[in-house]
Amino acid sequence: MRGQVISTAVALFFAASLTAAAAAPPSAARPASEPATRAARPAPVLVDCFWHARVRPANFMLACGDGNSRLASLHWTTWGRDGARAQGVNWVNDCKPYCAAGRFHAYPVVVRLDHARPWKKHPRLRHYTRMTLVYNADRPRSFPQTVVYPLWD
Repeated sequence: MRGQVISTAVALFFAASLTAAAAAPPSAARPASEPATRAARPAPVLVDCFWHARVRPANFMLACGDGNSRLASLHWTTWGRDGARAQGVNWVNDCKPYCAAGRFHAYPVVVRLDHARPWKKHPRLRHYTRMTLVYNADRPRSFPQTVVYPLWD
């Protein structure tokens, strides 16, 4: 009788082990030599004026100090490790006769983000460090067609 209890216990243990192995997620079956960190790493973020991490924001303030340039109506077509791309509108104050009395003008723009690096505030999180704006047609006076901005860390 005792031998039968032991063999039943061994059989149950073996069955439970097989069930656990079959139910394990595919990533658990990955060999230890294969790096899982690259696949599991989240896409970079865009850091806003208030030091918040944003993913695919609809709006983004470019001029944090005075608010005289901002991106709006952003529609992102890509967002990944190698970069991000959107179309939207750059609202820029003409500051005539001075900024407080100026008017905002809308300029269609293509936005590109790249150069993802670890973020100083959260080193495990990567953030885009460069933004490129390409104006489709009209653009603010004295702006080139392509403007490159380094982004804050």
